[in-house]
Amino acid sequence: MKRYTRTAISLHWLMTVVIVGTFSLGLYMADLPLSPEKLKFFSWHKWAGVTLFLLAIARLTWRMTHRPPELPEHMSPHEQRMARAAHGLLYVLMFAVPLTGWLTSSAKGFQTVLFGVLPLPDLLSKNKALGDLLETVHWGLNMALAVLVIGHLAAALKHHFVDRDDVLTRMLPGHGKH
Repeated sequence: MKRYTRTAISLHWLMTVVIVGTFSLGLYMADLPLSPEKLKFFSWHKWAGVTLFLLAIARLTWRMTHRPPELPEHMSPHEQRMARAAHGLLYVLMFAVPLTGWLTSSAKGFQTVLFGVLPLPDLLSKNKALGDLLETVHWGLNMALAVLVIGHLAAALKHHFVDRDDVLTRMLPGHGKH
């Protein structure tokens, strides 16, 4: 069985945890009344977003320099095209979601300060209307990412339990040689 590298597996699962955590925090904090606690959660959310953006760079760099295993031969050409398109879209969203969050913060006049100590440059000038639009785009991209992640999980489980192939196990830590 051809597996992903340990680095690819580690980046995959680390990003999974951070994406789910950041998404969950975003949903939780969105409807909170303005308070010091809400501002703290927004800071944490932005730190996680910057972390995701940096992890996405690392993951894309690794993927470009380390060829992933081929898709199973039993997959139809249509299934292979769908898998490749879904993976491509996942990568696009791993960049677009944190970037639109950063753009939203910039346009709304809230600088991102990584871990409370490293101020990051604003990417846009303050512009309320643009900030509101970007907030909507950020939300929509998050929903698209959530749907795609659920579809990705469903496909992996289908491969494991229905097709009984190694698509899932080659991305699980500690399952065979790399």
